[in-house]
Amino acid sequence: MSIITNLKTLYEIDDVQWLEDTIKLLKERQFEALDLDNLIEELEDLGSEKRNAVVSLLEQVIRHLLLLEYWTIEREQNLGHWESEIISFRTQLRRKLTTNLRNYLTEELLSIYQDALLFVQRKTSFKVNFPETCPYSLEQLLDIDYGLKKRKLDKNS
Repeated sequence: MSIITNLKTLYEIDDVQWLEDTIKLLKERQFEALDLDNLIEELEDLGSEKRNAVVSLLEQVIRHLLLLEYWTIEREQNLGHWESEIISFRTQLRRKLTTNLRNYLTEELLSIYQDALLFVQRKTSFKVNFPETCPYSLEQLLDIDYGLKKRKLDKNS
C-alpha cells in the first residue's frame, strides 16, 4: 500500500493521528504523499466552523440587545444577566474575529438578525414589538459598551 492509501485509511480510523501525520508531511514538504481529498475536506470544515462560531456569537449579542431594549417588562429582573451575556459574547467574538470573518458577518447580518428576531419573538410569546429590520450596525454590535448602561461599582459594598 502507498503512503496515500495508508493516510486515507488512517483518516477513517484515527483522524487525530491522520492530522499529526499530515502536518509532519507538510512540514517536510512531502506534498506528493498528502491525502489531498481529506485535507481539502478538513480545511473546508475548519472554515465553516469558524464562520458558524462567529455567527452564533453575533446572534446571541443581537438576541440579548433586543431583549434588553424592548422587553421592558422583564428588564429589571434580567438586566444584569443580559448585560453580562452581551459582554461575554462580544469578548468571544473579538477573540475570534478576522477581517474575512468580519466581512462575512457584514454580508450575513440581515439573515443573522432574522434568526435572532424569531428567537426573541418566540421567547416573549410575540407580545413585544421588535423591529422587523436590524436596528444595529455591525460596529455597534461589536462595540463592548454599546447598549449597556454605565454603572459605577461601589467599592464599599
